[in-house]
Formats: sequence, C-alpha cells, structure tokens
Amino acid sequence: MRPPSILSLLLHLQLTWESSAFQDFIRQRNTEFALNLYQQFTDAEEKSNLIISPAGVTFALGLLQLGAKGETSAQLENALGYTVHDSRVQHLLQSTYGALTNSSHSPNIHLACGLFVESGIQLSPKFSEDTAIWVNGSLQRVNFGNPNETTTLINKWVGTRSRGNQHYAFYEKLGVVGSEIQNVISQPIEDSSPAQIAVISTMHFKSKWQNPFSLSETQHFKFTKADGSVIKVPMMYQVSEVNYGQIKTGGNQRFIIVELSYLEHTVSMFIIIPSERKQGLSYVEPHITAQTLSTWAKSMRRMKMEVFLPRFKVQSKFNLKTVLSTLGITDLFSPTKADFRGISEHEKLFVSEAIHEARIEVTEDGTEAAAATAMFLMKRSRALVFKADRPFFFLLRHLNTGTIVFMGRVMDPLE
Repeated sequence: MRPPSILSLLLHLQLTWESSAFQDFIRQRNTEFALNLYQQFTDAEEKSNLIISPAGVTFALGLLQLGAKGETSAQLENALGYTVHDSRVQHLLQSTYGALTNSSHSPNIHLACGLFVESGIQLSPKFSEDTAIWVNGSLQRVNFGNPNETTTLINKWVGTRSRGNQHYAFYEKLGVVGSEIQNVISQPIEDSSPAQIAVISTMHFKSKWQNPFSLSETQHFKFTKADGSVIKVPMMYQVSEVNYGQIKTGGNQRFIIVELSYLEHTVSMFIIIPSERKQGLSYVEPHITAQTLSTWAKSMRRMKMEVFLPRFKVQSKFNLKTVLSTLGITDLFSPTKADFRGISEHEKLFVSEAIHEARIEVTEDGTEAAAATAMFLMKRSRALVFKADRPFFFLLRHLNTGTIVFMGRVMDPLE
C-alpha cells in the first residue's frame, strides 16, 4: 500500500480544521441563542427563580425549521444563527442529538423529539425522511379532535422519554392546535381549526456529583436575597478540588465562578456570583456571552476549596410565543403568514401555542433536572472558600458537545 502523499495529508488536516471550526461556529450560535432566550425570560421575571432548557427549545425549533419555507424559515435562521437545510448543520445536530440521547451510563441525560400529526394530513416525503433521524421513529398519528385521548398519549410519551418519571417530566409544545390539551395548554384556543401537528421535545437529566456533599455537613446558614432581606436556608458543604476562577471585566466588575462536575465529567454545573456582596445578578448577567463563557471555562484552574451551596429546587413554565416573537420569530404564529409547505403542501399550517416548562432539584447527592428549549487566580495557604449565600446564576453544560442543557438563577432557595 502506497503511503499517503504530503498533499493528501495537508488536505486531510485542512478538512479536519474546517470541520472543527464549523463545529465551534454552530456551538457558539447555540450558546448565543440560549443566552438570548435566557435574557428574554429574565426581563420578564426580574426577581424570581428561573430555569430553562435551551437545548430542548433549540431542537424543537430545528425540527420545525426542516419544514419551514420563505420568511418563516428566514426568521428561524436569523434567530438560531444557522439553517438546518445545510447538510453540515444537520450532520452536526444529529451527532449532538445522539450524544444527548445516550443514557445507558451515568449521568442519565436524555433528549427526545416527537411529532404528533393529525390523522389524514399528508406529509411531505422529504420532511418525513429528514425528521426520521431526529425523532427516532416517534411520529404518531393522533386525533386532536379528542383532546383527552391525545393528552393521554402525549403525556405517556413524555413520561417514557423522561425515563418514566412524570413528576420531573419536561415537555415543550410547539404545534398547530385548535382545542385545549390538558396540562399542556392553559386555555382553549379560540377561532382556530382543530389541531393538526404538535412538536414535542423532552429533556431529562439525573446524576450524582463527582464529589457528593455529605448530608451530615448540611446546616442552616444565612442567605441574603436581592432586596437585602436575610433568610435561613439548608446550606450544603464540602471540601474538594474544583475548577475555580475570579473574573475581572473591562468595566472593573468582579465575579467568582466555580465548576462542579457530575459523574464521568460528562456534564458540569457552573455557578457564577458577584464578588461584591452588595452587587446583584444584574451586574453578572449582561457579561455572560458565548465568548466569555468559553474564555472563562478555559481559564479556570483546579484548586482545593470549601464549597457552600444551598439545596434548591426551581421550576418555571412559560409561554414561548411572546419570547420567540421578541427574538424575531413571528410568522410561524400567524395563520396567514406561516409557511410550512415543507411539512405539507396540502395544508395551511401554523404554530398557535409554544409552551416551555423546566424543573431542577439540587441536593447533597446530586441533581435531577427536566425540561418539557480576563481571569486571575489568587493563591492562599489554606483552601479558598466559595459561598453561594446570595443570588447566583447557574448553567449545566454537556462538555463533549458544548450544549447548554439547563440554565437559570436562584434568587431564593426556599421559593
């Protein structure tokens, strides 16, 4: 066998570099969309606990983009930063989808997308083919004219995809509906034709900490809320090696960031708080961008620390229509402007409801979450102390793909 020529090796290296650069580009776009999405929610919920699953929203919108045409497709592309009609994007997202659906080992992380289509609707053959990989054969025919039957079917699907734990089941609905679906849509949709298509995505995560907190070490400590009031909360405690950094921005704002790993180091939780106790999260959140997150993560250093983290449980439920419209995704909600000819050329389809719900619970043992979308270091002679005893921002990131699985903030651990 002839050895490869220098030209072929250089070509291989060039293609590898281009592939890596493209992957970084898509990951950055997904992170930017996640942060834009988060910002819209924080504007609406200024003083509340908050959690969202950007990955769940992104994949559901990507699924819809496969069938979008014209201005509807352009708006989705502008918001997401890419088009899934690009074969390279499809390949990368399918790879990411595969990584997020493998729950055969710890941590348990599972993303699933499903299509529920009204019986009698004729789907485009290409759309059926393209979505087959995304939904893993989860395309089901339903009768939206019978909301009770359809609700049972969808809830069963959600429960199965979230490993049977329906209490922590996340479901997010993007679909064309004309009547109320219990527990998913808060009120009936008036002046609309019967439901025709529902796009559902679920995200479930459950894992133990790489270094668990000891239950015997948990004590009630003071937590200072944004309004200055002080409450007592169950504060978990451990001494371990963690990734840690102190951040100083050009505007002289200073933050503290800690990374806590779950088993197998597949997913990590990043926690960010202002260095100054008097500064609120409003000093932190504007500085969190795709670029800064990447820079901070790469610049952190491993060191032994005392970590204080409150036990907390957060759940949020939002109507995505307002948020997505603010991000420029408007036409898909309009019966007259929506263009989903890529799904079916024989039906006039539009999205009438978009709901997002997510929950997370953090304890000494680990975390269970679900959703139904310039640094310098200081050395000291003893272990540094990280104490989340005031409002903080957090995110869970899948390290191999760079996907932000969940993100949010804790304003009151007892809320």
